Amino acid sequence: MIRSAFIALILATVTTLQAADLKIGVIDMSKVFQEYHKTKTAADKYKTNYEKAAQEMTEFQNTYKNLTAEAQKLQKMAQDPIITPEQRAKYGAELGEKVKEIRALEMEMQEFADRRQQQLKQEDMQIRKGLYEEILVVVRARSKEDAYDFVFDKTGVSLSTVPIILHVREGAATDLTDQLIVELNKNAPPPGAEPKKEDAAAPATKAAEPKK
Repeated sequence: MIRSAFIALILATVTTLQAADLKIGVIDMSKVFQEYHKTKTAADKYKTNYEKAAQEMTEFQNTYKNLTAEAQKLQKMAQDPIITPEQRAKYGAELGEKVKEIRALEMEMQEFADRRQQQLKQEDMQIRKGLYEEILVVVRARSKEDAYDFVFDKTGVSLSTVPIILHVREGAATDLTDQLIVELNKNAPPPGAEPKKEDAAAPATKAAEPKK
């Protein structure tokens, strides 16, 4: 019901805008976000953080493999039929301690994987929010400067994942996407240059999470 009312409101608004001959703009926010130079810097930073987490998990896995091999060796020694009961008891006790180490490490690995996945997810959400806010500042400034009455994100979708703007008559709205990308990237560092401190410190987006 709410969605239907919202779509009806959009259609009514568009009809009113056409009648009033107001100035309308559209922007492909998905393209703008991907082409913004800070998004690319953030992606590199995220990749570094992900690779660091993956390396730490690999170290955990190597330790786990070594402990497992040691446990298997102790088990084999404890089952050797030619050893004395005292030796069997000794190897059995060592095996029990090794198994405890393995179980403790399994828990530590699980906690680490969960914690790092959550951290990377939070980094992704924070940087996306920050970048979109920066983009919106430029969108609003450009809209005000060029006297646009309305500017829509043409990639926006409704709750049913259907695009909110289903059709725009050619010439009825100006596409500001490329202009906005140029404006956002006018202060981008040249290729190969070190990013500014505030850019380098930003977390990155869109990378796979470490496997458990």
